[in-house]
Amino acid sequence: MTDVVTTYADLARPDAFTQEGLGWVPWLLPVAEDELTDAQRDALIEPARAKMPYFRLLARDPEALRARTLTDLDIFYNVTGGIGRAERELAAAATSRHNGCVFCASVHAAAATRESGREADVQRLLDEGVDADLGDETWNAVVAASVALADTPLAFGESDIARLRAAGLDDVEIVDVIGGAAFFNWANRLMLSLGEPEVPARRASTR
Repeated sequence: MTDVVTTYADLARPDAFTQEGLGWVPWLLPVAEDELTDAQRDALIEPARAKMPYFRLLARDPEALRARTLTDLDIFYNVTGGIGRAERELAAAATSRHNGCVFCASVHAAAATRESGREADVQRLLDEGVDADLGDETWNAVVAASVALADTPLAFGESDIARLRAAGLDDVEIVDVIGGAAFFNWANRLMLSLGEPEVPARRASTR
């Protein structure tokens, strides 16, 4: 992620959804790294996040940031039971692709590839959209459920659960899919409201 800029006219925006690493430029001023308070640093949970403008911006409300980050980490990394990491990341990537959050889609699509080894299937989701056939019913059902939840949460219901069950998921695994999709249905809106992605290498080459 990059530091805040004073003009956005020449920002090197990505041309398409991608699994490549992107930067993110805030529209509001983050807390400077050397000005973070002890409470704000504690809310980051992971010290390396102090380098990231997005998290330093959210650190302006440290209690909310701490709750947000602990929820995020529990949904995606607490894998003592339930569905695998790849499917959790797939749910986040599909939700982000549907909502148009290029930055979040890049992060979680890349994570889905790392966890599954299915780079071509993940890229097909990014290139063709959430209706793409990803090659097996489990992944297709995870994407469909994530999109249904993102579209109209109250419309998500028994048929979506039934499709996940038919694809072989048990109740705990279904809760994990819903958790990943629901969290990013919210997180996309937060990130899309506070800044935008950029291609760091392209920005550097124009300087």
